[in-house]
Order: sequence, then C-alpha cells, then structure tokens
Amino acid sequence: MDTKSTPILLKGIRVYTEKQLIENGYLKISEQKIIEIGSVEQLENTDGFEEIEVPSHYHVVPGFIDVHIHGVNGADTMDATKEALDTMVAALPKEGTTSFLATTITQEAEQIEKAIKNAGEYIENGPLQGKAEILGIHLEGPFVNARKAGAQPIQHIIDPDLNLFKKWQEIAKGTIKLVTLAPERPGGIEMVRFLKDNSVIPSIGHTDATYEQVNDAIEAGANHVTHLFNQMRGLHHREPGVVGAAFLRDELKAEMIVDGVHVHPEMINLAYQQKKSKGLLLITDSMRAKCLKNGTYDLGGQEVTVQNGKAVLEDGTLAGSILKLGQAVKNVLSYTGCTIHEVIEMASVNPAKQLNMFDRKGSLAVGKDADVVILDEQLDVYMTFCRGALAYHKGEDKR
Repeated sequence: MDTKSTPILLKGIRVYTEKQLIENGYLKISEQKIIEIGSVEQLENTDGFEEIEVPSHYHVVPGFIDVHIHGVNGADTMDATKEALDTMVAALPKEGTTSFLATTITQEAEQIEKAIKNAGEYIENGPLQGKAEILGIHLEGPFVNARKAGAQPIQHIIDPDLNLFKKWQEIAKGTIKLVTLAPERPGGIEMVRFLKDNSVIPSIGHTDATYEQVNDAIEAGANHVTHLFNQMRGLHHREPGVVGAAFLRDELKAEMIVDGVHVHPEMINLAYQQKKSKGLLLITDSMRAKCLKNGTYDLGGQEVTVQNGKAVLEDGTLAGSILKLGQAVKNVLSYTGCTIHEVIEMASVNPAKQLNMFDRKGSLAVGKDADVVILDEQLDVYMTFCRGALAYHKGEDKR
C-alpha cells in the first residue's frame, strides 16, 4: 500500500484539464491526489512542496488506461504469479500507462482460475506506491467463436456459460470488470444481460455476429467492442457485420490496436471519422514480448515469434502486439490528425468512463488520483506519476 510522500508541484508547463489547456500552468499533488490546478500567475503557497520544473512546451496529461493488455517485459497475466504482476505494474508507467485491466486468454478452466485468483488477490492487497494500478480483470475468452479465434487456443473455446462465469467472478473476488464474448453463440445474449445487470462490461469480440445479432446484443446491454476490425465479421455492403454496427451504434465504444500492423492506418482514420474520439479507446493487447528482443515467446501455451514489431503464431496469425500505449498515442495523432485533447479522450477519459471510474481516474481534475504523464516535445513519455509517486523518469529508468 502507498505511504505518505512529499507534496509535489509541477509548474510552468502545458496542462490539459478536462475543460481547457492551461499554457503556463501548474499542478499540485498531495497524498496521492490532485489538490490544485491553475495558471502560474495565480500560484500561491508553495511551502513544503517539491518543485519539479520541466520545459514549458512539455505537455501534462492524465495517465493512460489500458483495458486490454496480456503482458509486458517477460510477464503475462496467465503466469498466475505475484511476480508476473509485479513486473507488469513496474514496467507499464514507462509507456505512460498508470492503470490497466490484467487480461486473460482462452485456456483450460484450471489455468484461467489460477490467473484470476492470483489477480483478484493482488488487486485486493491494493496498489503499490509508484506503480501502475490494476483496476480489474479483462476476461478475453473462452466464451468466443472458434471461427474468429485468432490467437485464442481453439481447443479451449466454449459457449458462454453463466454458471461458470459466476464461479469465476467469485474466485476473482468480484474483480472481473470486462468480458469479451461472442453474443451469437448459445447463451451469449443471456450472458450479456447478466454482465450488464452486474456492472461488468459485456464486450463483443472474437465474433462472427451479424449486424442484427450485434443489435440484439446492444439491446441486452453490450456497450463495448474488443479490438475493432480484428477477429470479427467485417464491413460488407450487404451485411454490415460487427464493424458496421460499431460505426452506426453510438452505444458501442470500440477498442483499437493502433500499431499500424493490426489495422491499416487509413482504416484507423476511417474509424476515427465514424466514431470520433468519444467512441474509441486505445489499447495495446500486448503480450509478454513487449520491451524484449526479437525471438520466440509463449502466449496461452502457444509459440509466438516476434520479429520487426510483429508477433505471429506458427501459421502467421497475429498474436497480440508489442505495442506501447505511448506509441499508440503518437500513432493515432499521426494517422488521424486528431488533437491532443481528443487523444486524451481515447487513452484516458473513455476507458475510465467505461469502467465507471471517472470519479477518480481519466482526467486531470482536483480530487482525482494523481495519475499524471508528462510528454516531451516529440510526445514521448518523459515522466509518469502513479497516484502522486514518481514511477518513471526518462533517463532514469526506474524499472
């Protein structure tokens, strides 16, 4: 758990609040919270604060929230160990990620149960000082469609099973916050309805659902799409599919892997033009190989080869990514020409709102957790604070 630390004053920088950009701004942090934001001209009472000055053209933005990440730096949620999660929470601030959902993969029930039990206990023990916070679990599979398995091990895919999910949620101590499922499979709509009624995000993904079937899922409470375009029924002029529904239905917020590999940059731009920043979430869907060298790694018991920024199974199927969320932020700016305020919406605001945690995460506002990222003139992550404690400083790698 966090302990008391010296109050911090960030000053003379561009601060992106919920409402505006303060050009010559300051931000005060005390006891893990943001306690004051304003223009340096109005700054008073700096006694007892540790002042941190950075170049005036640097940007202060809210910490990024990754709702879909399997692993990083050699660790994976499915390792089901405290050490693996320790590695993840320590590594992620380097890319500007201050909180995330530990994401599972389709596996035999026993493996999933070990992973969610481990994550549930880890979350229950509370976040570590100066480390990213695990906000919950994203259960990706096994309730998906084998026709759109992607890197989900096909032999372990099963139809949505409500009793099994209830058992798992108990094992996970109520920390499962998001479930990727195929609503067209038997039991799918029933599970969507149950998840919605129990404040868990029902996400449409790894699915061959038709446009009509997606509409049925929305009526039942689905409000999220797992990695838009990837492993789902695509856009067709006689069958709009999942992609068409995502474009047309504002109820659906859509994740995107903006690495230029999973989705063509022009398709990213198309999605941005259709959904705008309020309808999209940036995710990494990254695996343990992120931050490591080219080579062979494990994902859900399968061998994955990582070469030149691409992770693939033996048959060439894309197997997660090695994308960093900070890079996704730069990529989406480049691909769409969106503003920094809009990219904050996609990387911070929308994930927090989807998780019903916008009261304490997702933006720079007084009273919220001091999850703060400073970006340099190249928009690279220069400094990251997790709940007020310095978690990363460029040039002083704290991993």
